Amino acid sequence: MERYVEKLLYRVSMAFIIIGTSIMVVLILQTPKTCVPPNAPLKPHTHFPRSTCDSSPRQHLPLPKKNSRLWSSRAWQSRLSSFSSFFLHFHHLGLLHNHSKALCVSAGAGHAAMALTHLGLSDVTAVELVDSPPLVNRADPHNLPFFDDVFDFAFTAHLDEALFPRRFAAEMERTVRRGGLCVVAVDECGGEDVRDIAGLFSNSKLVNVVNVTLEGSRRTSVLFQIQGSAS
Repeated sequence: MERYVEKLLYRVSMAFIIIGTSIMVVLILQTPKTCVPPNAPLKPHTHFPRSTCDSSPRQHLPLPKKNSRLWSSRAWQSRLSSFSSFFLHFHHLGLLHNHSKALCVSAGAGHAAMALTHLGLSDVTAVELVDSPPLVNRADPHNLPFFDDVFDFAFTAHLDEALFPRRFAAEMERTVRRGGLCVVAVDECGGEDVRDIAGLFSNSKLVNVVNVTLEGSRRTSVLFQIQGSAS
């Protein structure tokens, strides 16, 4: 009886081994259904492999060439033009000069920094949590890696997205010299909202509030002048 059971178990085991091996062979040889057939036509505007199973390495695009493509795109040029028009207003008022040392906080991909450079400023620094070389360096806007009173002009369009707005504003004030300017662009607002923003800049004087169009959206530009170093 025991020998009969052993033979039965042996036959069952062999059957499972044969079935499993056959399934593995089929899976290896058969193209998965999730793959695009190798002879499928490519869309002219894509650069993807002919098959999603194609493991051949993609061509590495050097950073300068990658940036060149990005900066020449219509979307980039549109946003750049918007920031250029915005900063040109301060240049005409004599608040921005070619020798001004400017800081862009939470600068994103660097549109504002490039606009200031194109305006003629030779010393522009931009920071963001994720760097975008060569325009934007990596730094925490709540803990800027700069000495006190370094810059003449600081700008941000992302104060309303800060985790700690008061700390964010204090760091802008700390790094701008006495008499220098801080400019904040926020969603269009007025009255109490502007007073709340002004309350964050406890070391500055509110100079001007004006509604503008920036990056295709209605925004409010709030201008502060630094009165002294924070104690």
